[in-house]
Amino acid sequence: MNIPVNMKPWIQGAVVGAIAVAIVGFSWGGWVTGGSANKQAMIAAHDATVTALASICAERFRAQGDATVKINELSKVSTWDRGGFIERSGFAVMPGSKTADSDVARACAESLTNPTTTPKT
Repeated sequence: MNIPVNMKPWIQGAVVGAIAVAIVGFSWGGWVTGGSANKQAMIAAHDATVTALASICAERFRAQGDATVKINELSKVSTWDRGGFIERSGFAVMPGSKTADSDVARACAESLTNPTTTPKT
């Protein structure tokens, strides 16, 4: 197949342009692959679930009779072990589950010790 001489620069320009668009799109344009999109969606779903369950945990914790005493005890525990304190209390175990989720327990402890902040997941 013989390509006319004046078509060769057009074809080369189209190829270089397509490569440049792909580089700009993936680097600065916010384009992502399907795998990256799925990973981000899974992380967002997990974070939303943890936030929802942490609020349930905190409400259950506050509903106990001696909640103020327990919250004071929680605030005296080191920050890295507060999630463990909540796990051991049993309030991070959701109905239908046999074990506590450590992310939920940490977010619940954050919510209980800093009620003005949103728990970080």
